[in-house]
Amino acid sequence: MKRINIFIMALATLSVATSCDSYLDKLPDDRAEVNTPEKATSLLVSAYSNHSPAFLLEMSSDNVMDNGKQYTTQINQEMAYRWQEVVTVGNDDPRSIWNSAYIAVGTANEALASLAKLPDNASNQALKAEALLCRAYAMFTLGNTFCMSYNPNKAETFLGLPYPKEPGVSVDERGTMKQLYENIEADIEAALPYVSDAHLTVPKYHFNSAAAYAFAARFNLYYLKFDKAKQYADKVLGTGTPTLRDVAMYGNLAGVDDIGNAYVRSGENANLMFQTAYSINGRAFRSSSFNRFNHGRSIVSYETFWAVSPWGSGSSNNTLYEARYLYGTNQTIYYPKMLEMFEITDKVNSTGYAHTVDAAFTTDETLLVRAEANALLGNTEASLTDINYWINAHCKPVAGTATRPVMTEASLNDFFNKITEVPVPVKTDKERTIKKPLHPQGFTVEEGTQTNLIYLILQMRRIETWQQGLRFLDIKRYGLEITHNLDGEDPLVFKAGDLRGAIQLPADVVTAGLEPNPRETTNK
Repeated sequence: MKRINIFIMALATLSVATSCDSYLDKLPDDRAEVNTPEKATSLLVSAYSNHSPAFLLEMSSDNVMDNGKQYTTQINQEMAYRWQEVVTVGNDDPRSIWNSAYIAVGTANEALASLAKLPDNASNQALKAEALLCRAYAMFTLGNTFCMSYNPNKAETFLGLPYPKEPGVSVDERGTMKQLYENIEADIEAALPYVSDAHLTVPKYHFNSAAAYAFAARFNLYYLKFDKAKQYADKVLGTGTPTLRDVAMYGNLAGVDDIGNAYVRSGENANLMFQTAYSINGRAFRSSSFNRFNHGRSIVSYETFWAVSPWGSGSSNNTLYEARYLYGTNQTIYYPKMLEMFEITDKVNSTGYAHTVDAAFTTDETLLVRAEANALLGNTEASLTDINYWINAHCKPVAGTATRPVMTEASLNDFFNKITEVPVPVKTDKERTIKKPLHPQGFTVEEGTQTNLIYLILQMRRIETWQQGLRFLDIKRYGLEITHNLDGEDPLVFKAGDLRGAIQLPADVVTAGLEPNPRETTNK
């Protein structure tokens, strides 16, 4: 096997357009020495990946449909929609996601090595905590993209990823999913006792205390450690009424740009941490260049914002605030939460780079993490309490014939027992509902109330995390079987435990000798 220097040099210069070839490089001998807390603080700015898998994950999910051959698509968009290997090398593609995340890991490792030589005081411990969280989050992101969901029954056979921990030291084997999650957990647990906001000048672009615990909560939910997920979510939300997004106020704004700017406002208390990325994800759900595979009217009407739900349906008789903040065409209907921010580098030719700002951790999503953890722990009333907190923040009291619901165990069961399950494959729009049968990967969900709680929480997560790619991770975790329709072709079906859920590694990484993700030979 070839030797793979999968570890990226921490202080490398990364060209956005050509960020593809530096993952084999080594740290230069004349690199600047990081020998003060101030230098470590500056270095950690680069320990956050500037590329995101959100576009690929969203296009792989059931939030998109085929609007027809007459509409335009992009090559990587269609590859992701068809669950094929994505071989393009743009900013939203596997190569850039991989390289950027490992650069973040490399930067974190360089910071950790430098901090080990400095006095072990509270300030330096806080910097070390941030570096550990950056490394853990980069690997968590890579794992969710390029690996299967965590399944304790298969964790020792599912492939993990190289987990470098020392500057300039290559890790040449993928290891197992069990090892990957153990490493992420170790970094998080080592960091949390020392997390502090004192050294942060722009807290919401770093792992501040609240964001650190929100990350820990989400990780432990995916790790199937529901007690810890609840415990860490409590650290973020408290035990009383949580502070959630003021969605109602968006109705007073002028439109798309104002809503988009308000969504990623630092002063919005619901926003815990932002992640910026070189990405066309903000453009993809608005531009006619992406019309073929997109968040079309059938998906909106039957599965997402306008779907029959406890809070109503359609655009009028629906108390869900977000249902009234939709824009676009029948092919590209979008909620303006993540808009493109274009950086002009050449004013004469009006060229530059597309960016997005993603509210990666929020109180609203963390609330749903806690609601899900409580549901799976059998804490029905606690889960319903969190569900109603979310509904109160996201639904108006009355809209048309709909009234904001107060969910009880009885009303929950009554609603979902009347809803038809979505078949596989879906052949007509009227077969679409918000109720997709669960096939949990490595855990169980009891029939009846617990299953109905999860149906509702997954739908709320689908609304809450739209455009951020997390829906595909929920599909993988719960083994939801989804259909991608194709104009003039048989529909494609994504099965429970489908190996295509682990996006294929970049081709040059495989060529260098790293084991690729396996595929079922019968899958198209």
